[in-house]
Amino acid sequence: MRSDLFAPSVEGEARLLLLIDAFTGPTANLEGRTKLAKLDFLLRYPRFFRRALEIRAPHATVPEPEPSEGNIEQRMVRYRYGPWDPAYFALLGSLIGRGLITPVSHRSGVGYRTTEEGARAARDLVETDAWSDVAGRARLLKRHFGAVSGTFLMKFIYDHFPEVTGAAWHEQL
Repeated sequence: MRSDLFAPSVEGEARLLLLIDAFTGPTANLEGRTKLAKLDFLLRYPRFFRRALEIRAPHATVPEPEPSEGNIEQRMVRYRYGPWDPAYFALLGSLIGRGLITPVSHRSGVGYRTTEEGARAARDLVETDAWSDVAGRARLLKRHFGAVSGTFLMKFIYDHFPEVTGAAWHEQL
């Protein structure tokens, strides 16, 4: 696999910060890397996001397609449990190291939540045209997929997106 796939990007950090912030509450956090990866897949690929909402919440208002939605900043790859970004460890490490998110223990591993500084940065991002749509999709993911586990999301993707799970390992999606 190419080493550049492991490098964090500013766009990736912003997207993960918005996703984690959407799931952060007084006692809530985004529980686990599996859930993070599957939610990020839906956030990063609006076409799959819309399909997932049509399946899970048929009466939900689904965002209209964006003209630039095929311009994905860094494609995910097919890995053992479905979509994965090899840069996750670097992205999460960067956000933790800069004090924007913090890891928290949960049942079977680690979860993530925004710090006060991270929440302020997320609010600033939401105010920009470039990130307001992403933040809106993250909030919809929280509303319709917030209560489910990473394992549920993995099975959901396997059941409903065979073109993704049928890809060869390490193939870009």
